Amino acid sequence: MTDITAASPDTQRAAAPAKPADDRPRIVLLQTQAEAAGAQEISRILDIGLTKRGYEVHNAYLYRRTNAFDDQPNVMFCATERPGDPVGLLKLAYRLYRYLRDLKPDAIVCFQHYGNIAGAVAARLAGVPYVIANRNGPAGVVPKWVWPIDRAFGTAGAFDRMVVNCKTVADEYVDYPAAYRKRVHRIDHGFEPKQSNATKADARAAFGLPADATLLGSVARLSPKKGHDRAIRLLPGTDWHLAVVGQGAEHDNLVALGQSLGVSDRLHFLGEVSTEGVAKFLRALDVFVFPTTMETFGLAGAEAAAAGVPVVATDLPVLEEVLAVDDEPAAVFVDTADTAAFAHAVRTVLDDEQLRNDICARGRALPKRYSLDGMVDQYASLIEELRAQRPKLKGA
Repeated sequence: MTDITAASPDTQRAAAPAKPADDRPRIVLLQTQAEAAGAQEISRILDIGLTKRGYEVHNAYLYRRTNAFDDQPNVMFCATERPGDPVGLLKLAYRLYRYLRDLKPDAIVCFQHYGNIAGAVAARLAGVPYVIANRNGPAGVVPKWVWPIDRAFGTAGAFDRMVVNCKTVADEYVDYPAAYRKRVHRIDHGFEPKQSNATKADARAAFGLPADATLLGSVARLSPKKGHDRAIRLLPGTDWHLAVVGQGAEHDNLVALGQSLGVSDRLHFLGEVSTEGVAKFLRALDVFVFPTTMETFGLAGAEAAAAGVPVVATDLPVLEEVLAVDDEPAAVFVDTADTAAFAHAVRTVLDDEQLRNDICARGRALPKRYSLDGMVDQYASLIEELRAQRPKLKGA
């Protein structure tokens, strides 16, 4: 890891290694914030897959939110925390530019709306030949001012490609200018199944969860858009427990909600855990609840279903597309804003063994539909396609 905290403000950046003698393509994966979340999980597994395929992969983050990626190989944080003023933003942008200028990557793959914009500007100024943006955020979480910039960048070619991860999101670009649409490239998320050999009893013991209770669980950043409040509202009038893996600004509000409903003793916040920890956590659950209000893919739900946990999810079109095998659902879908309907769906899953078996069998088949190797191969093919179409810029 590059330690930028020990450097002076003018030198808080990664030292650029010399170009490898074998001239392997050098790739930078740029995320907005460093934390254990869905977009970051995709770049983590993309890093591993591209490295296995002979690429030299570097990881950059605009700022560090948690320690989740402190030990990641070839990692750099432009800032140790989210900038709170224009001066901090300018310093962050300059560090990213200097990092790319000195590293001289062959391509940069950007994630999330802020990462796309900051990465494209810094990369073009630094002479990086190819910029691949990714649409990771649902429309409702992207600030309004970002859309015209994104549209202009994609139309003018500041993005060589805009990768989308499912048909539902690809369809949102139907009315965009032709110059933008030709750069939209669909690569469905691939993922590695979260598997653990732990028994349910051992998994619960590892997290200090009740051994015999009916346990619902969720994995997501503690954000209003993830709908954790909807899951908490399931607890009154039942003997169910709810365990939540994740961190975020909504923590205190969710704790207060649990207190106001009188269910704090059955509400368990476990914080951020490792990839291996998530696998063990899923083994502890009776039902995975996914009350998110908006998604572009829903990776956490797909991972839970693939682990053989019955999933009850919000009836979003994107989730109904993703959580399915051969057009048959791999989850139970419901309006999670309707507490009574949500609770009925969970209760039905708990009581109906045949339903559980059916959706769990389809869930375990999801990794074949969303192949990890297939995703990495498509990114590698896209990088090579761009490199073949346009010669590298001089000095890059």
